[in-house]
Amino acid sequence: MRSSRGSRAWWRAGLAALLLVGVCAVRGDGAVEGPAGEPWTLRVLAGDELADLAPVLDRAAAATGVTVRFGHAGSREIARRVVTGRDLDGYDAVWPASDDYLTVSPGAMGRLGARTQITSSPVILGLRTSVARQLGWDTRPVSWSDIAAAGGAHRFGFAMSDPHDSHSAVSALLGAATALAGEGAALRRDDVVRASRPVRDLFGAQTLRVAGSGELSDAFARHQGQVPAVDGLFDYESELLALNASGALREPLTLVYPTDGVVTAHYPLSLLASASPGARNAYVRLVRYLRSPAVQREIMAETRRRPAVPAVRPDAGFGDRRIFELPFPSTAAVIDDLVDAYEGTLRRPARTVYVLDTSGSMAGPRLADLQAALNVLTGAGQGVGPVPGSGPGVGPGARFREREQTTLLPFGAQPSPATTFDLPPENPGPVLDRIRAFGAGLAAAGGTAIYDALVEAYRVLAGQAAADPDRITSIVLLTDGENNTGRDRAAFVAFHGGLPAGLRSVPVFPVLFADSDAARMRDLAALTGGRTFDARTEPLGAVFAAIRGHQ
Repeated sequence: MRSSRGSRAWWRAGLAALLLVGVCAVRGDGAVEGPAGEPWTLRVLAGDELADLAPVLDRAAAATGVTVRFGHAGSREIARRVVTGRDLDGYDAVWPASDDYLTVSPGAMGRLGARTQITSSPVILGLRTSVARQLGWDTRPVSWSDIAAAGGAHRFGFAMSDPHDSHSAVSALLGAATALAGEGAALRRDDVVRASRPVRDLFGAQTLRVAGSGELSDAFARHQGQVPAVDGLFDYESELLALNASGALREPLTLVYPTDGVVTAHYPLSLLASASPGARNAYVRLVRYLRSPAVQREIMAETRRRPAVPAVRPDAGFGDRRIFELPFPSTAAVIDDLVDAYEGTLRRPARTVYVLDTSGSMAGPRLADLQAALNVLTGAGQGVGPVPGSGPGVGPGARFREREQTTLLPFGAQPSPATTFDLPPENPGPVLDRIRAFGAGLAAAGGTAIYDALVEAYRVLAGQAAADPDRITSIVLLTDGENNTGRDRAAFVAFHGGLPAGLRSVPVFPVLFADSDAARMRDLAALTGGRTFDARTEPLGAVFAAIRGHQ
């Protein structure tokens, strides 16, 4: 018997095919203009993991005359833009991992035209083979209950991306909650509470968080052997297969397909209703090419995603596993509640030290930008209008979260005393007000002792971790200049090398700002396992919000 999700997927594929036939056949209404091979650039907002389709799309351009120009965003961010109708100017189509969220959001589908599934990949768990063997998961079927129980017993740690923006993370979260609710049906709002205990056990084992699916594999590879252990990751099957083939792993991953079901990404390429007739013509030519059997086999071979055309069977590399598809909720509110619960009670809470340059060169607009960015993180103005300095695309996940521990450490010629704010699980408003007041009181003066400030940050973290070790921890560094007083780089490298393993693995996320030394900041990120963020070309508030996906 076909699941409700399977029926819906079958119906959507059939509808897309009919839409294509209609567009190709009817020329009098302007839906198809010009000769079939007319060159066209189709502007597509796509999930960042689809960058690996570049060679296929290059061949498509040669064969069809249609060049695809990507803009990238997380699938959840794409959905938010379609739902609100904002920040879609300049695009003809969207290509998220899934449009399920759109189908249950009132009015969203009216902003889309033709939709066509191009490929698919289920979201599953990849686990280091030695750990899978210890758990017995290399030889027997594994359920979500098994995974949650092992996570609650701290028998493995895993990485996952941010469910505010990443469809793979939402899929893992939804798969676990739907199966663990035990109802055998689509998740409802009441089920989120019912499943909370086993889901909390599972996500208590999350030891690494990354903003988007496109970064997750690289982050996992960088954190091999670090403390706390990152033994596996929830990600698309295609990404896990690619990671196994990459040569970047010390040991291969065992792919774990929960027997009680998974959520699959179906990668629909969807034309915007606002697209021009020329873009519609280009869309039809492109999807015809991408769904041809020969190209479907190329996509399967080159990206390790499954074919969308029934005539093309998955190759032997996917094994012979039967994948049970879990149903998607009937309302967007269920997903929103689930993500809120994940942030509020289900996941390991975050601990972050913000190391903030308040040297003399920060006086004036630079300090004002920093203060505005802190306001973004406290949620100032959300629900009322844009926060000054935040920029577009700053979603609700940017705000400091319940149970989070945030330390602000200003520095000039020397570090100032650190101030720590613990957000309670309920009514965080007064603490957020205190953070805003702290930011408003910052003043700029003195030199720039970057490495001394970082040493102080690690000292603060050492004390915090001794009292409460069970957190996802990071350091954010904002500076507008070069280190000109205190320890130099060599002294800091020696200090960092002598830290205990748990502290040595805490990543530093430097923010490139104004006149900061980009080369040194990238070096610092590489040393600590972090990455740089660039606030020289976009608002500082938006950059701070982007860092939230790693915390």
